[in-house]
Amino acid sequence: MAVLGLWMTPVSALENLEFRTPGADEALADELRQSSLLIAAQNEGNNDPQELLAAANADYGRLVGTLYSEGRFGGVINIMVDGREAAGIPPLSAPDAIRTIVVTVKPGPQYNFSRTEIVPQAPGTVLPDGFAPGQPARTPVIRDSVAAVVDGWRDVGRAKASVAGQKVTANHNVKQLAVDVGIAPGPEVRFGDLLLKGGDRVRPARLRKIAGLPTGEIYSPEALELSAKRLRRTGTFKSVSLTEAETLRPGDVMDITATLTEEKPRRIGFGAEISTVEGLALSAFWLHRNLLGGAERLRLEGNVTGIGGDTGGTDYKFSARYGRPATPDADTDLYILAEVEQVNEPTYSAKTGRLGFGFDRYINDQLSVSLGLAYVYSQDTDALGTLSYHHLTLPLNATYDSRDMPLDATKGYFADVDVMPFLGVSGSESGARVAFDTRAYKAFGDEGKFVLAGRVQGGSIIGASLTGVPNDYRFYSGGGGTVRGQAYQSLGVMVNGELTGGRSFLGLSGELRAKVRESIGVVAFADFGLVGADSFGGDADTHAGAGLGLRYLTPIGPIRLDVAAPIGGTSSGAQVYVGIGQAF
Repeated sequence: MAVLGLWMTPVSALENLEFRTPGADEALADELRQSSLLIAAQNEGNNDPQELLAAANADYGRLVGTLYSEGRFGGVINIMVDGREAAGIPPLSAPDAIRTIVVTVKPGPQYNFSRTEIVPQAPGTVLPDGFAPGQPARTPVIRDSVAAVVDGWRDVGRAKASVAGQKVTANHNVKQLAVDVGIAPGPEVRFGDLLLKGGDRVRPARLRKIAGLPTGEIYSPEALELSAKRLRRTGTFKSVSLTEAETLRPGDVMDITATLTEEKPRRIGFGAEISTVEGLALSAFWLHRNLLGGAERLRLEGNVTGIGGDTGGTDYKFSARYGRPATPDADTDLYILAEVEQVNEPTYSAKTGRLGFGFDRYINDQLSVSLGLAYVYSQDTDALGTLSYHHLTLPLNATYDSRDMPLDATKGYFADVDVMPFLGVSGSESGARVAFDTRAYKAFGDEGKFVLAGRVQGGSIIGASLTGVPNDYRFYSGGGGTVRGQAYQSLGVMVNGELTGGRSFLGLSGELRAKVRESIGVVAFADFGLVGADSFGGDADTHAGAGLGLRYLTPIGPIRLDVAAPIGGTSSGAQVYVGIGQAF
């Protein structure tokens, strides 16, 4: 019989190790080699006879398991250690030296399922496609099918569903495998108490409210995982683990134990970034993760940006934000915000103060919404002179994110929508500001080598005049966040011969990304921007840009270098952009 798989490597003490797989195809032979402890030991340079003998004996079971996983139930395995079968050598009488080991694995034919019975099953249970008569009898398929049935019962409240009995019979004459598994669904279980282990700095009542375990309701794995996510979301804990009680209390009630490891309550951080366009940015923050013993967060932060940049001047921002989870319920957090800011943009400067509060609501893993109320004061100096604005605002936000990787998405969607009605105070105008940012990603080609990415963003000021709102409500285009190749905020509307922001904006961006090496990618892109003086475009001006980019792919995200040229507009010459993560 021909030897289809042969692996031989001479070593100092162990002269050779032969691994033969007659009758196996290349894929199966490779799986067998990868499962072998003997090969692993030799790769590590381990020549100790006692350990080699132990590895040889362990390999019988490991190789049989690998054969079973591929439906090979008639395989024959021999492991000869210097001419003796390893299984026949007493473990306590290992030879002083081992020179030659020959492993021979004859896989035998692949068996098919003749019977696939797992009963009873909960309504709606879906089994793997391969678990059916006539299909290859792979053991992972059996395990996955049994797990699917058990999970099906757990999904309908039978938390203690388990395997009651199993019979797996191989008929070697016809090369078939019959599987009969009995399931004990157990009683319908209700959630009991949340027992706490760790997390002592946070009050127990607050921990239970944050977790929101539905005590008294029918058990659900999704509800249990949601309680764990709520605790993790606070940022107060380094690790969170929720464990089901092994036994039920009277009435088929099951308690849950939360094991919590706390983060250090205080944290301080500093940051610095430099950009060829925006200059140097410095930041610092102080954070308390458990301010009042209820997992409340207080973050004090300061930023100085635009130092030595080409974006109009140096900007300053200082803020304080207090957050309280589970207020009023487990999926809603309260925040209180105070901030002051001074910005110096190319076309205006502004001093702004903001004081407000609101609620963040988590709908599911992909969707969150927020609602707030704030008082905003702004003093702007621009082409219109110096004006002061007083507004009561009602900021509303919804964010949907199904991207696989936010910094380097290859599939999914992202949408962020802001609607902010504002009421003028002390003579300021009233109206609403709407803004949105939507993105989509699609991979194609071999192993997703290419990614097509698209972005549509825009906004409108409704009900108020251009001069009735501060500059940071208005819309500009140009720069890395809108149209690459055009100078930062180079597109707006003209008032009294001077440039200022518009009442409407539309931005379109498209990218074709290609991975050319394991850590190198290239990008071709084009951007388009429109800014109008009216709420819905009207007599608007447009500009565009296009270019090429290089990506160095790292575990934390791609390092981005984009070079773009203007198409239309008022800018000239190439613009260079450097950053971490894709442009969008």
